[in-house]
Amino acid sequence: MPTSIESTSSVGARMASATIRTLVLVEGDSDAAAVRALADLVRFDLDLHRVQVCPAGGVTNFPRLLADFVRTNPGVDFCGMYDVADERHVRRALANAAIPVAVHESLEPFGFFACVADLEDELIRALGAATVERVLEAQAELNSFRRFQAMPQHRRAPVNHQLRRFLGTRATRKIRSARHLVEALDLDRLPHPLARLAARLFGGGCPTTARQ
Repeated sequence: MPTSIESTSSVGARMASATIRTLVLVEGDSDAAAVRALADLVRFDLDLHRVQVCPAGGVTNFPRLLADFVRTNPGVDFCGMYDVADERHVRRALANAAIPVAVHESLEPFGFFACVADLEDELIRALGAATVERVLEAQAELNSFRRFQAMPQHRRAPVNHQLRRFLGTRATRKIRSARHLVEALDLDRLPHPLARLAARLFGGGCPTTARQ
């Protein structure tokens, strides 16, 4: 399974060559880290169950990657996560894979679950700012966050917004924090897109929740 940033052609080659039962298509490496952390949290072995988590290197790559996957892996299941603002790309991906979706039809029955802003925002709202700050402290990054908060351009923003912006300032921080934030979750309070994805992948053993 790809664990770092790869070209979409490399990702496509992996998808075509692997024996996969389910593909999980996500936008980037931090989303993939979160899905893998969730699987670890519920003790679900992705390799054993032949589930491949694929970071697409950007949601605009969904249409080509999904079409290639469906063509080379007929009958194999797939699902994924996306940000609401990018829904048009997911709809185009399903259309490219010859899967008809009505204009206003929800994408959840097709296995794609939306984050309101992004997955970091979902995790921050589910955990609360105090817990996220404890995660940053464990990563030895709380002092950096305090300096970030003190910057004039961030000083007046709500703390949840400050945290989201801070997590996104470095790719390595975003990936590392995604895993640790998921590890800090209570399973009965998973953010909606993760809960729905978990229910699809892991079955009845993982709870679903209402939107936080």
